[in-house]
Amino acid sequence: MNNIVLIGFMGTGKTTIGKGLAHKLSYDFLDTDEEIERQEGISISNIFDKYGEEYFRLLEQKTVKQASSLKNTVISTGGGVVLNPQNINYLKSSGLLVCLEANIDTIYKNALKSDNRPLLCGHQDLKGRITAMLKNRKGLYDCADIKVNVDEKYIHDIIEEIIITIKERKIL
Repeated sequence: MNNIVLIGFMGTGKTTIGKGLAHKLSYDFLDTDEEIERQEGISISNIFDKYGEEYFRLLEQKTVKQASSLKNTVISTGGGVVLNPQNINYLKSSGLLVCLEANIDTIYKNALKSDNRPLLCGHQDLKGRITAMLKNRKGLYDCADIKVNVDEKYIHDIIEEIIITIKERKIL
């Protein structure tokens, strides 16, 4: 068990923090959404548009299973990875789960920076949609070994907090 797996709602900074954490620890880095895009040759948004969410979730499970066989890797997952309990089983078997948490305002602000969030596309009330999705996923992120709030923190401070927490708890 030597991977560090970042879970959390979209817009909490999993990819950015994951890359920095991997660099700091001299680990490899894998973003499951980026890996799906690489393997499929199209964007996540296009996968949702062409084939639907159910098909995407099958690709996600396959990618998570592959990622769980890696060693010394920081794995950044999509926000909905927790919707499938099998994904959590795979990820927990290979590493430590770190949940990045944020309030609605942080998520909303970060969601506006990206056009590659298919579950938010086309919604007039973006904050309402985020709130509803968070409510539906309530408790699913509780599978994490560590939770770190990212609100109004610098990326390097979040990375340090994760590393310090891991060392203090002697988890890895």
